This record gives sequence, C-alpha cells and structure tokens, in this order.
Amino acid sequence: MNNLAELESRLGAARGQFVMLDFWAEWCVSCKEMDRLTFADPRVQTRLKDAVLLRADVTANTPDHRALMQRFSLFGPPGIVFFDKQGREVALRVIGYQASEQFLASLDRALGP
Repeated sequence: MNNLAELESRLGAARGQFVMLDFWAEWCVSCKEMDRLTFADPRVQTRLKDAVLLRADVTANTPDHRALMQRFSLFGPPGIVFFDKQGREVALRVIGYQASEQFLASLDRALGP
C-alpha cells in the first residue's frame, strides 16, 4: 500500500470483510516486535483469519506515505487502523506495540466478538 488512491481501491475491494491496516517501517523496532511476537501468535492469526490485512510500508517516508499517515493523523508507525465490513473506519486504533493478550482485546473491541 503506497498511497491514498490504492487504499481506497483496496477498501472498496474488501467490502463485506473487516480490514486491518497496519502502518509499518523497516526502521521501526516496535513494528518488528509486533510481527515477531504478536502477529505470530496463533490466537491472533486465528482471530484475523477472516479479515483483510493491509500493510502500508512507510519506510521510505515519501510524500505519498506522509499523506497516508496524515489521513489517519498518525505521526509514524506502528499504527493500526480498523475498518468495518462496510468500509467505515472503526473508532479504535492501536498505536505502538501491544503484546498478544492486549492486542486480542483490541481486536475484540474493534471487530466484535
């Protein structure tokens, strides 16, 4: 995911499914911890199995990357934004590292039981 137009296209294609948009960067230590510890947890993988997972790799910090982050009022990764089945943003975000238990609770609040 590289820009707002691509995001809108991917969200449109995902109608009928929950979407998790993960802002990530190669230089982001917390992003790598989320990958290695949280997203690798089988319980998290099971919980996300029916969601569309999108990743905005903002490593290069291009103008398009900055526009994507600005759209969601993010200053940098990690940041996770959720969208409901109708493509509307859910009023819950994950900012910074969350261990599996905390992230599972966030998923329950964002996506429902």
